[in-house]
Amino acid sequence: MSDTPVSEMSFEQAMAELEQVVGKLEAGDVPLEASITLYERGAELKAHCEAKLKAAEEKVAAITLGENGAPTGTTPVEGL
Repeated sequence: MSDTPVSEMSFEQAMAELEQVVGKLEAGDVPLEASITLYERGAELKAHCEAKLKAAEEKVAAITLGENGAPTGTTPVEGL
């Protein structure tokens, strides 16, 4: 696992680490205290990934199309 703060991770980095966390938890060979720590890290990674996906979806939704269906620009989305 990485020591990088989750807030500084890209979506891809967070997903890769989340997959590692899930794999370790599914294997079931981690002591209870370590499992709790892994679960907490996994929850934080999941929330980070969800936020990144939501932001990306909002950006895609903000793309405006012209009459011919080609992108013509973007509509500002609050909070981005």
